[in-house]
Amino acid sequence: MSVGQSGMAGGTPATAPRDPSALLRSRGYLKLLVLAALLGVPVCAVAFGFLAVVQELQSLVQHDLPRALGFAGAPVWWPLPVLAVGGLLTAVVIRYLPGNGGHEPADGFAVGGAPAVSALPGIALAALASLGSGAVLGPEAPLIALGGGLAVGVVRLLQRDLTDQAAGVVGAAGSFAAVSALLGSPLLGAFLLMEASGLGGAVLGAVLVPGLLAAGIGALIFTGLGDWSGLGTYALTVHGVPKATDPSLPEFGWALAIGVGAALLGFGVRRLAVLLKNRVVPHRLPATVAMALVVGALAIAFSEATGKPVAEVLNSGQSALGTLFEDSTGYSAAALVLLVACKSLAYCASLSSFRGGPIFPAMFLGAAGGMALSQLPGLTATAAFAMGIGAMTVAMFRLPMTAVLLATLLLGRPGLTVMPLVIVAVVVAYVLTARLTPVSGTAPRSGAAVAGEGTRP
Repeated sequence: MSVGQSGMAGGTPATAPRDPSALLRSRGYLKLLVLAALLGVPVCAVAFGFLAVVQELQSLVQHDLPRALGFAGAPVWWPLPVLAVGGLLTAVVIRYLPGNGGHEPADGFAVGGAPAVSALPGIALAALASLGSGAVLGPEAPLIALGGGLAVGVVRLLQRDLTDQAAGVVGAAGSFAAVSALLGSPLLGAFLLMEASGLGGAVLGAVLVPGLLAAGIGALIFTGLGDWSGLGTYALTVHGVPKATDPSLPEFGWALAIGVGAALLGFGVRRLAVLLKNRVVPHRLPATVAMALVVGALAIAFSEATGKPVAEVLNSGQSALGTLFEDSTGYSAAALVLLVACKSLAYCASLSSFRGGPIFPAMFLGAAGGMALSQLPGLTATAAFAMGIGAMTVAMFRLPMTAVLLATLLLGRPGLTVMPLVIVAVVVAYVLTARLTPVSGTAPRSGAAVAGEGTRP
């Protein structure tokens, strides 16, 4: 069997092989493994470069440019013109370049087929314009699309008769490699893609092994490039987590409350994001700029009310997660509640019009909400932080296993201690989210994230 005769299409079974064990023993599958290992190197290098450009753009636009224009620092109104320009550029790319700028983030976290090579410039440019200007989105969705599209494009140059099945495996491997180190662990990134794609059964191993191999090699490349360049690895990390105590009975009660609260907040965010998106799409350019100004105004309002920087509301929140935990004593409960409110609304506006990934802002919202509740009796900060992340993640994306792993592995050993609490919060949020979301005519596939009632990615 050749490489062109095995695999998966679009991250889900296209035509499932009759005997998955025979697939694993075939010579063509060995070729796929070698190919996945080789693809992990260039794909991860491109992903690392993309993340480096995003970080440099954010620093340039939000810090260096105001000083170059003669300001001592960024004026309080600075986010308004920056986001307006970013929104305009994003809208122009979406309208005039192939590929629609990538997946609509308001439609949820979707893992589908690798995009065409012709769509990759538009995906990259729309994401850079969005993330560089401070939109409340993360880099994971563009990285998944770029990794999959690049991998399939390279292989099609070498083998023009590549089947859809083989292209699915190659695209999945490229996506695994692109997000290999972003979430702090190649295994966690692989698990996210696996659960989001709805894979299962014997077919799972056939697709997962090449992806894991590409992710493992990609993580090594991330680490090597980070050390060589001095730019770091861009991995999600939280340092200085205090030792957690064993879960208490009151904390199990808090787990129920956090699960319910996250489900309600997630439902509200999803509904508002889809509602706004439906109004943005027919008037893409002016509506995107308007949503950008809304994001900027919310960041300014929070900063003026609390004295905290506008960056607490802007951007994905990935790098701010650790700071939020370490500096939690510097926030009053009222400031944290206001942060959740402003970030939630800015998140909705960003989901409706910009391009990027929805995962990190959801994690940040859960963490901030948990930290606000931790100032009440019977709830420790570590447990609240972890439960908030897990519950909000599952409320937004309906990936329960990934939500538990994200919340616990992020905190290291303390996260494992509070894992029972996280599981309770995640299950409550998952079940309530399923009940709150109306059933559409076509039920979403297992493991798929849905970002609105009846909206299927």
